[in-house]
Amino acid sequence: MDTKLTLKLNKNIIEKAKQYASDKKISLSRLIEFYLQSITAESESDDFEISPYVKSISSGKSIPADIDYKKEYSEHLMKKYK
Repeated sequence: MDTKLTLKLNKNIIEKAKQYASDKKISLSRLIEFYLQSITAESESDDFEISPYVKSISSGKSIPADIDYKKEYSEHLMKKYK
């Protein structure tokens, strides 16, 4: 059920928000609703949420806990400059 809400905000912020909502092809009301929903949603666990950007650059590969990164890096440099 939708309910009306009146907010008083800085005019410049409102104009920027309207432009952002227009660029995303959603209404300003829906944009604010999504934002409020995201900040008030209760997490199922106490862990933090990984941002979509970080998820997008993830390779899915895991790094062994016992890796000797100094040795790996020196071998990489030896191959690179050989």
